[in-house]
Amino acid sequence: MRAISLTALVAGSLTLATPVLSDDALMFNHLATYETGIFDEGAAEIVVYSATTQRLYVVNADAGEVDVLDISDPSAPAKVATLGTSAHGSGANSVAVGGDLVAVAIVGPSKQDPGKLVFFDLEGNEKAVVTVGANPDMVTFTPDGSYALVANEGEPSKDYTNDPEGSVSIIRIADMSVRTAGFAGFETVPEGMRIVKPGSTVAADVEPEYIALSTDGSTAYVTLQENNAIAVIDVAKAEVTDLLGLGFKDHSQVPFDASNKDGGTNIKTWPVSGMYQPDSIVSYETAGETYLITANEGDAKDYDGWSEETRVAKLTLDPTVFPNASELQEEGRLGRLKTTVSMGDTDGDGDHDVIYSYGARSFSIWSTSGDLVFDSADQFERITAARLGRDFNSTNDENDKGDNRSDDKGPEPEALTVGKIGGKMIAFIGLERVGGVMAYDVTDPANAEFLGYRNNRDFSGNAEAGKAGDLGPEGLAFISAEQSPNGKDLLAVSNEVSGTTSIFEITLN
Repeated sequence: MRAISLTALVAGSLTLATPVLSDDALMFNHLATYETGIFDEGAAEIVVYSATTQRLYVVNADAGEVDVLDISDPSAPAKVATLGTSAHGSGANSVAVGGDLVAVAIVGPSKQDPGKLVFFDLEGNEKAVVTVGANPDMVTFTPDGSYALVANEGEPSKDYTNDPEGSVSIIRIADMSVRTAGFAGFETVPEGMRIVKPGSTVAADVEPEYIALSTDGSTAYVTLQENNAIAVIDVAKAEVTDLLGLGFKDHSQVPFDASNKDGGTNIKTWPVSGMYQPDSIVSYETAGETYLITANEGDAKDYDGWSEETRVAKLTLDPTVFPNASELQEEGRLGRLKTTVSMGDTDGDGDHDVIYSYGARSFSIWSTSGDLVFDSADQFERITAARLGRDFNSTNDENDKGDNRSDDKGPEPEALTVGKIGGKMIAFIGLERVGGVMAYDVTDPANAEFLGYRNNRDFSGNAEAGKAGDLGPEGLAFISAEQSPNGKDLLAVSNEVSGTTSIFEITLN
């Protein structure tokens, strides 16, 4: 387990106690929203931008296609085309733009079958189709456009009888040849990483989620969310060269709200170890060094055939480690907290010596060797609690559900992007459950600074009727002033639950 600077984390948390209600240094000016009118069907998942066409490409999983939105006038986005993919599989998962190509990741007949990567030109004409691994998820291009990479999750079937290997497919654009970076060569995992299902091989257990690339495109960093790790890949060789275990957050030092039955906001310390389990990952350079940023959403393996998920109330806790076990397991304390049965019995005597939670409810900055440089600690929960009051830790598909997600993964940071504004590197982090986007100055990675938070959700509206604004931010696309249609820094946010894509003008005071 890598050490975390308690001073940095606690100080970072406490410094926000006063500023969270003051004027933000970064402002989100809402320009417009494109609405599909489709509720809770993933009608606006991943969003990317092409400066060449001044268009957004938005994954519409409900229709199994990609919506193309003209934003030449960012205040009036309009759908102008659709990239159809139904001939190649059962649904679209992700989209990326590289040069004059658009790549769309397509699920096969089932998530256990090989999928496809379909390439279009910017006008929507299909150019090529290649076969990739099982359940291709996030797709991206190297900066020079010479390769496309797709993370193949390889999720098990519901009965867990078919668990394909996770992998990353690497496509050379020049000839559309496909190579696979797999995990068969790894028999053990490093400290701070886990094998979730006992008895699984590393290759079958890992589920590659999201990809970040070094500036020169030679190295890929891939989140293995459920396994609490990052894989390092040599792109030219299509080879996994390292596994980085991310360790655990010590919640006896870093507070969080652990229950949805504690009467409201109750952010405090608990004897719990939080798995970081990042979803999105991006890389950036500052002061000549490359750093990785992760959105630490958390995720469990929970299937009909086998599930690791349970609640703390159902664990048998070691009486020596937890002499106050009966008190801790009350529903207003830790009893409701989602935890795992796949680890925690460190001495093999049948009871749990460690309680784990899913996700760190934060974003983190890491070195490329996997050392933790910064973590936002409990800032997300404290900021949303201060600003949203009773709507703190709400779920994303209905209102009047404050505190609803505290026993799960809290605000669930998921979407992530980074951009340069006024000489500063700014990270944007979308909170999937409660909604909204956080902004941080990450120019000095060890001292990242909160800049602003904007939630375009109406907590008084009827969510299912489409009256609650943006719900469930899933994808973010930063558009620099140099590339944007109106010469201003913009942020596009795709929201999977509300099926909306919103555009904000970003101003750094």
